[in-house]
Amino acid sequence: MRAVSVAILIALPSLMVDGAAREASQIILLIALLAGLLVFSEYAVESPSILEFRFAAPYNRIKFIALASVVILLSNIVRSGENPGSLTLLFADWARAIGATLDFPYSPVRQVVLLLPADAPDSLVDLVRSAAGLSYGVSLLTILLFVVIVRVLGWPVRRGAFNVWMNLPMFDPTRGGDVVQKLQREAGINLSLGFVLPFLLPAIVAVMQGVVETETHVTPQTLIWVISGWAFLPASLVMRGIAMHRVAELISAKRRRAYARAEDALQVV
Repeated sequence: MRAVSVAILIALPSLMVDGAAREASQIILLIALLAGLLVFSEYAVESPSILEFRFAAPYNRIKFIALASVVILLSNIVRSGENPGSLTLLFADWARAIGATLDFPYSPVRQVVLLLPADAPDSLVDLVRSAAGLSYGVSLLTILLFVVIVRVLGWPVRRGAFNVWMNLPMFDPTRGGDVVQKLQREAGINLSLGFVLPFLLPAIVAVMQGVVETETHVTPQTLIWVISGWAFLPASLVMRGIAMHRVAELISAKRRRAYARAEDALQVV
């Protein structure tokens, strides 16, 4: 079910929004199949190879639901201009209100809107503002929800013991000194990148546009995935930073308990 869900999510924009060429649809179908096979292989084996926090629900579920929500909402917003309906128009109105709220000077949404050429039609500017505002708003809510789960509900030890090595298969504890310091360092790097990327990515695109003169036609599917990636990647990095910091706290607390038991045993002797 996880593999099928991932494959459907990747193919969903091309199914909901018209305008994709036949070759592009075939490429999207191939990517969806490969992503589904990757997820299936990760969950079919006992020990994951690249998937982090597999046994620490609902970390990956929150990420998938957030990305799926953004993709579905953006697909409905784009579809409202081609095949308007009551539900798509409702989503478009919500996105327009959120985009207008988050479109203030120096905000990430404003940086995305400024990437459009000066002669861009008002309809395209409104669409990009709405899509960016909605995506960024969902990413902020996702981070807030994960913080509540960590701090209030006690993730990841609420349902039992947490195995660091099974949930962090890409983490090498033998390099970089103390494992707690390494976890805290990686947490700081992920948090910093997560907060900076929404501002940095539009700046990089603007610089590339100034260096390389390109004229490309942006399809609705491309717009959906670019905006979704722009909002989801930083949120994913922030969540990973929070999770790594939480794991470092758990290891430190376990060390303190072990040291306290050792001291008590020495005092008894």
